[in-house]
Amino acid sequence: MKGEVLKMNQKKRGFDYLLLSLTAFGGLGIEMLYAYLIEPMVYGKQMQEWSQMQSIIHWTLTCITWGLVAIYLHRTSKKDYGFDLLKRKDSMRVWQYVAVILSIILSIYSSYRSWGGFKVAIEFERKGALLFTFQYIYYAFEIVLVLLIIVFAQKAFEEWFHNKKIPYGGIICGFTWGLVHIITKGSVIIGLEGLLLGFMLGAAYLFVNRDIKKAYLVLLFMFIL
Repeated sequence: MKGEVLKMNQKKRGFDYLLLSLTAFGGLGIEMLYAYLIEPMVYGKQMQEWSQMQSIIHWTLTCITWGLVAIYLHRTSKKDYGFDLLKRKDSMRVWQYVAVILSIILSIYSSYRSWGGFKVAIEFERKGALLFTFQYIYYAFEIVLVLLIIVFAQKAFEEWFHNKKIPYGGIICGFTWGLVHIITKGSVIIGLEGLLLGFMLGAAYLFVNRDIKKAYLVLLFMFIL
């Protein structure tokens, strides 16, 4: 009887964590509401036609929104489930550092092939110093919610399947991120690249022993470089 109750509690807890993961995903999706509905109504033109200042306002508003969502998720996780995202984790072994470095190198190589050069250099050249700065601040906030998608999805599936070696969070992140890019970019190829990147980010989270601080830095490098 106790075993059945425990399984039911773990199943429910898994759904609770999955809901937090989907909330992080929904937080990312708020940007679409800004970009494709609210701001075009305010500015009287589509995103592709925005001025430099309008783009900066968009990124600033989006970052504030994402920051508030992240704070809400952190507080809810700690208060309601006793899952402290910032809790100190075990130190990493040598093979884990090697795996992280290889993951970053692989993501840079993939990005280089996709962009036809280094992403950072190309975006700086295209946008100029001011827009480049604000866009990369925007990327920094985006990675926070991407990481939370991974963290909570990983926790959910571990509650259900009791296997901590599979990057469940990366799989969920890849599918959600890939789907969004298919919709927003209109490209299945870009969507598949998002799927692969999401999986790699989820694996990197496991490589750093689920240390969210280290994971954030690793994921940020993998995403922006």
